[in-house]
Amino acid sequence: MKDEKNKVALLSVIAAVFLTGFKIVIGVLTGSLGILSEALHSALDFVAAAITWFAVRVSDKPADENHHYGHGKIENLSALIETILLLITCVWIIYEATSRLISGQTHIEVTIWSYIVVITSIVIDYSRSRALMKVAKKYNSQALEADALHFSTDIWSSTVVLLGLICSNFGIYIADSIAALGVAVIVIFVSYKLGKRSINVLLDRVPDDMYGKITNILNGVTEIEQYHDLKVRASGADIFVELNIHVLPNMDVLHSHNIATLIENKVKAEIPRSFVHVHIEPNAHE
Repeated sequence: MKDEKNKVALLSVIAAVFLTGFKIVIGVLTGSLGILSEALHSALDFVAAAITWFAVRVSDKPADENHHYGHGKIENLSALIETILLLITCVWIIYEATSRLISGQTHIEVTIWSYIVVITSIVIDYSRSRALMKVAKKYNSQALEADALHFSTDIWSSTVVLLGLICSNFGIYIADSIAALGVAVIVIFVSYKLGKRSINVLLDRVPDDMYGKITNILNGVTEIEQYHDLKVRASGADIFVELNIHVLPNMDVLHSHNIATLIENKVKAEIPRSFVHVHIEPNAHE
């Protein structure tokens, strides 16, 4: 598992380095703000991919005496850092695009290399986005999922830039700056989604649908009289579940233990990489 996650994260870093250098060269040569904004976006992609690579290497380390719940939240923290980097990208893009539109200095030099770099970017981003998402779903990795979502939006932003280049080729140079603003809008939208998810996990918000899945399991276990204090939290790819169950007061320890084990196994079967702790109490109403 660890090797596969590391490999796909490292390939993402390599792709980001290549695209960043390619876009900077072509952006400077043509003066295209759309391509330069994409170059900055890719530069931050490189930083984000490097952070993700580091995160997946650390997150699967087992729990130790200083981290009783493991190291999974490093993935959520890396996703939050990606959000901040994306927002920094937006500030620069919006500032440069607005300045050009106000000053009227929107002329750019469109060459065949302008199209090559953007189309190459779309192809590479599509490939790595699919690879990242496949591994992210396989191992329930939020860091890789954030990276995949990040790079999938690069496809749309590159497409917007490509449309701007096509318009500029017909003398509509203002389209390049407008395309750059389009990139910024896309990036802001992705930043919001990534930031919200990562903050929710870091603040121990109950993961979506998890609570309902567990209550459905508990409602189907007829051997328990009632349950309470159900708590669910995520840490990277791991889910931690705690709850109290009530059983008949005259039930022996072995039978009570078997019921708790039954609940643990059902939850683990429904939710991969979950750790379940069940506390048993006698039902006071019997």
